[in-house]
Amino acid sequence: MRLNKSAIITIFAAVICSSCNIDGYITDGKDYGSSFYRPATQQSSPYCTKVFEYTPAPGQFINETKTGGFDGTQTTAEAACRYAEQRFNEDIWVSLGGFGGYIVVGFDHSIDNTGGYDFAVLGNSFSGSSEPGIVWVMQDENGNGEPDDTWYELAGSETGKPETIQNYAVTYYRPSEPQKPVQWTDNQGNSGEIDYLIQFHRQEYYYPLWIEADSYTLTGTCLEPRNYDASGNGSYWVNVEYDWGYADNFSPIDRLTTDDNVNADINANHFKISNAIDASGKHKQLDYIDFVKVQVGVNTKSGWLGEVSTEVCGFYDYRLKNEL
Repeated sequence: MRLNKSAIITIFAAVICSSCNIDGYITDGKDYGSSFYRPATQQSSPYCTKVFEYTPAPGQFINETKTGGFDGTQTTAEAACRYAEQRFNEDIWVSLGGFGGYIVVGFDHSIDNTGGYDFAVLGNSFSGSSEPGIVWVMQDENGNGEPDDTWYELAGSETGKPETIQNYAVTYYRPSEPQKPVQWTDNQGNSGEIDYLIQFHRQEYYYPLWIEADSYTLTGTCLEPRNYDASGNGSYWVNVEYDWGYADNFSPIDRLTTDDNVNADINANHFKISNAIDASGKHKQLDYIDFVKVQVGVNTKSGWLGEVSTEVCGFYDYRLKNEL
């Protein structure tokens, strides 16, 4: 989000522009034949500038007032988006809850498809703790500034594997009383629950306060879970990483670093617009994108740790950030 950094970026660019490549980024001759393409300027922020949607699945950090950072006023979709924006401004994670929970952000410019890494999603993964989020991109095809066009998934290492389920849907049901698990059913004939972990969290409901309906369905791509109990007695769970292509994932490839991140610091996964695929799994050529969505990509839980839930700490334009 980082709206407060725009002024810093403007000053910084004015001081060092003669010795950096920002002008090349802004004036590199892109012409996509679309009046809706928004080129970066020297005032552009590399960070996302707006949260358009924040619809998590139920989870242990949803509505939680301590580490989760809610204050009980998030009773509308607009208030939930403001909450997420503020968390990003403060470099703090936003939880997406269980499977299918998602967040949608936009930038103050279009992000070009360079053929290499184009943008990054910040998460809090570390070795043994990966909670993969599927990444989707959208181009503002109708030019109205809203994410209401076509989403394209970015292919990852699990795309096309028989164990990866496309169009997987989970319906969550509001609990009938406080401090109870959230029940769910899926479109594969399965059912289960998001456990209520009273030893860690005491909010009344894990079901988002701003969801008015008594049930809601989230649909997306579901990966085969890789978490397991390493202790054999339920005391030590490991959430194994995936090779590449997912947010909040301790990837040996798209983190672009070999740092072990032993302090569980915020770290980035990097993504290529050139990996976009359509609903049938075919490559989709997008010259640029305007919106990004991250969605929890597994439906599983790790014992006493609760549901495996993607956390997001922010987004940035990789090329623009590097050239400032």
